[in-house]
Amino acid sequence: MSTTALNDLSRFPIVQAPMAGGASCPELVGAVCEAGALGFLAGGYKTAGGLYQEIKQVRGLTARPFGVNLFMPQTGRPADPAALEVYRHQLAGEATWYDTPLGETDDGRDDAYDAKLAILLDDPVRVVSFTFGCPEPEVLASFARVGTYTIVTVTSADEALAAQRAGADAVCVQGVEAGGHQGAYRDDPADDAPGTGLLALLTQVRESVALPIVATGGIMRGAQIAAVLAAGADAAQLGTAFLCCPESGAHPLHKRALTDPLFTRTAFTRAFSGRPARGLVNRFMREHGPYAPAAYPEIHHLTAPIRKAAATAGDPQGMALWAGQGHRLARELPAGQLIEVLAAELDTAIADLCDTSGFAHRSTS
Repeated sequence: MSTTALNDLSRFPIVQAPMAGGASCPELVGAVCEAGALGFLAGGYKTAGGLYQEIKQVRGLTARPFGVNLFMPQTGRPADPAALEVYRHQLAGEATWYDTPLGETDDGRDDAYDAKLAILLDDPVRVVSFTFGCPEPEVLASFARVGTYTIVTVTSADEALAAQRAGADAVCVQGVEAGGHQGAYRDDPADDAPGTGLLALLTQVRESVALPIVATGGIMRGAQIAAVLAAGADAAQLGTAFLCCPESGAHPLHKRALTDPLFTRTAFTRAFSGRPARGLVNRFMREHGPYAPAAYPEIHHLTAPIRKAAATAGDPQGMALWAGQGHRLARELPAGQLIEVLAAELDTAIADLCDTSGFAHRSTS
């Protein structure tokens, strides 16, 4: 197996985002790949053995290329124990309400990174991407030697330059519109500004690095894919668009909430995980978001039992309803049909651009 150019990995320039927490299950990844897009398993929050089993399942569903995403270890300063204790005290009422104990905050900060690397180097997949930082050059070189294409998630031009220097094959440029966690290299409350929109950020990165670019953030329609391709991206990554698919492993309450008029907007919060993540604004986010410390993954472990109990109780107000800004545009379609629709919309948008401006594009057929 040799390193493959980004555009040769799938028929369409469409990537299904790796969504940790269960949404990016093998069934979704297999269906996406079979339909001609690039599917991604989310390695985050899984044991190394659990990830290995999911890779085997995907290989049983498709022979086409797919990817695996890994969370980089949290190597910064540990969370302030006093701040964690204050937040634990604040969540005591939630634990009582849902009749569940709060989780422990000492469950490790590396997400079994080394063990997952060993699995992926021993039995390679075609693509591996990274979130929350950039791997060491030696790690990226090891993947290159086994023929794995590497992508690093970036939220700034500086991060993209660092990924290029380290030897990444491509970058995934994540705009502020994206649902779920922001993949920034560092987590500092001083950086908790609104952030940069995808089109502006994409242009900054395109003018800073020579790497292929996957653009992500709020993309829900084929015309938006055409827009990021026109702006210099090589492919578009969609997450929220796939949440409603029947193959998605997202909880039914999460799927329904995307288009429920009760949930009118999204916002960034540290309430559920201790790291900024965009989700539908619900009671838990409103009540606890202003007080949540910068403490990832400790807060993730602390709130996990509450989130699980809320889902069991059928209460979306206590769940982490990750969603991008385009969530109201979600379509409840099988993954294969959704990709067909997106590809048709993309072709129409490109044809319209060609008619008006002579925009050149790569064929999607």
